[in-house]
Amino acid sequence: MMRNVLNYLLFPLFTFLSFSLSAAPSASLPPGTEQVALQAVASSQQAGAVDLNQADASTLQSQLSGIGKAKAEAIVAYREAHGPFQSVDELLEIKGIGNALLERNREKLRVD
Repeated sequence: MMRNVLNYLLFPLFTFLSFSLSAAPSASLPPGTEQVALQAVASSQQAGAVDLNQADASTLQSQLSGIGKAKAEAIVAYREAHGPFQSVDELLEIKGIGNALLERNREKLRVD
């Protein structure tokens, strides 16, 4: 009797799973499509990002978390003293900006 109960419960479950797995769309993409999709995602993320080489102190302060007036002004001063930023990681050279603050804002930043 116990075996019959298990059969009645498990058989429909396994049947449903097999049908849903066979009906699921294939995860494989044609060659080259992955790279195009990744570039589209990256460009859409960067569209709203703050450009470190163009933004003024008030923009940096308002758009980035953990960046107040003093740090925003320090970023602009560093850019004026050392030239345009080559990468977002160059922010680590500025006093008061550490790895945690940089990682918190990395997706919001770009360098053109």
